Amino acid sequence: MTTAMSGRPQEVSSAEYGEYVAYTGVLHMPTSIRLAPETEERLNFLASQTGRTKAYYLREIIEQGLEDMEDYYLAADVLERVRKGHERIHTAEEVRNELGLEG
Repeated sequence: MTTAMSGRPQEVSSAEYGEYVAYTGVLHMPTSIRLAPETEERLNFLASQTGRTKAYYLREIIEQGLEDMEDYYLAADVLERVRKGHERIHTAEEVRNELGLEG
């Protein structure tokens, strides 16, 4: 387990369920997920070949994936507001004029 003093994450796994809990310190919430056996095998292979922990890769995947999900879903929300007329859009000409880029 991770100690509050070290601040270094430690991975705890349950092979029976393919469930992982990553403890990352006092201020972070441990999170548990269940993986499909094929995904778990791929994760195990990657970790064994690179010498990094499975928790490391899970954090990397979540951080990168979260950014992609935020981009997609927040953009979809704006698009829906535009379609409903609740969000104003600006033409390229309006933006150039506002920024003083028209010659």
